[in-house]
Amino acid sequence: VQLQASGGGLVASGGSLRLSCAVSGSTLDEYFIGWFRQAPGKEREGISCISPRDGTTYYTDSVKGRFTISRDNAKNTVWLQMNSLQPEDTAVYYCAAGRGLLTIIRALYNYWGQGTQVTVSS
Repeated sequence: VQLQASGGGLVASGGSLRLSCAVSGSTLDEYFIGWFRQAPGKEREGISCISPRDGTTYYTDSVKGRFTISRDNAKNTVWLQMNSLQPEDTAVYYCAAGRGLLTIIRALYNYWGQGTQVTVSS
């Protein structure tokens, strides 16, 4: 399974970005997909995830109400719509695929994309 994250960039505080995660090598409906981010000098943290078929979602408190995760299994793509971005959202964002649980526990994800940089200016 290969994942390709894209859509990052530089945005002013309060702005929006939509990240995409394109999955290949397998059908998307077998996998939970999570979004993670890693800011400079910090651990990689999970921020959102979505279940394979019924679309159940989970968000950490830091992004709840601002970010929306969605998926289209027919397009093998997952998106992360990010609104009201703040400087503290600056990080490299990664998507990952795993099986079995709706979780943001990093160790439960087996496949990772390469990351896309999001920079929010104040």
